[in-house]
Amino acid sequence: MIKLMIDSAADIGQAEAEKRGIIMLPMLITIGEEEYYDGVDLTPNDFYEKLIESDVLPKTSQINPYRFEEEFEKHTKNGDELIVITISSKLSGTYEGARQTAEKFGGKVHVIDSLNACIGERLLCDYAERLIKQGMQADEIVAELEEKKKKINVMALLYTLEYLKKGGRISGAAAFAGEMISLKPVVGIVDGAVKLIGKAIGSKKGANLLNKLVEAKSGIDFTMPYGTVYSGLNSTILEKYIKDSAHLWEGHTDNIPQYQLGATIGTHVGPGVIGVAFFEK
Repeated sequence: MIKLMIDSAADIGQAEAEKRGIIMLPMLITIGEEEYYDGVDLTPNDFYEKLIESDVLPKTSQINPYRFEEEFEKHTKNGDELIVITISSKLSGTYEGARQTAEKFGGKVHVIDSLNACIGERLLCDYAERLIKQGMQADEIVAELEEKKKKINVMALLYTLEYLKKGGRISGAAAFAGEMISLKPVVGIVDGAVKLIGKAIGSKKGANLLNKLVEAKSGIDFTMPYGTVYSGLNSTILEKYIKDSAHLWEGHTDNIPQYQLGATIGTHVGPGVIGVAFFEK
């Protein structure tokens, strides 16, 4: 039997993971003096409430090798194989810890660096689940995931620069100047790292730019997992974007999945984010 394991950076909470038969290992989130397990005793709504109220940015701790060894042992002792998908190695040391630990298990544990996070990591997980259900062998699944992960696109429009400033990713002066002119950056996960891929003045132009960046790719592969994402306590802004961007979906699908961005990336971008993720044709 092949089992699928992910970390909580994929924004698949414990309840959803258990329902789907996926093993989810939570990252530790520290907010001030309090510690929480992401997706277990800290839901996305809980996280955003605390993020808005807190003066300090939450901190995420990678999953340590001891925890991986414990879980790998537990889930392979009956002869089962494990496919483990982790957050990008460019964003966390989690992948390296999992990879090194897997070497102790004689080929029964296969670790994949998603080169992604949040919804991008989720899409790779969704595809892996599909391949397992199709009855493919573990080595075949790993090879397919390694190839297809290169085609994942994640693009998101940020509402505020405040959290990039808090995290030291931009200066206070740059954030102030940007807020003054209502600068809306578009970020993407490129080669495993979060990078600025465009910027516009105002939310409407920002949404138009997001669409243009999606359209500049070779097309959304609607036969593969896809979806949209939002951060914060409600999806109102995302629902408007989906309606206004109907040309992206019309004639292809009536189902536009909406996912809530969790703590791992939400810490750095704050509430109000909307985004699109898909496999490129």
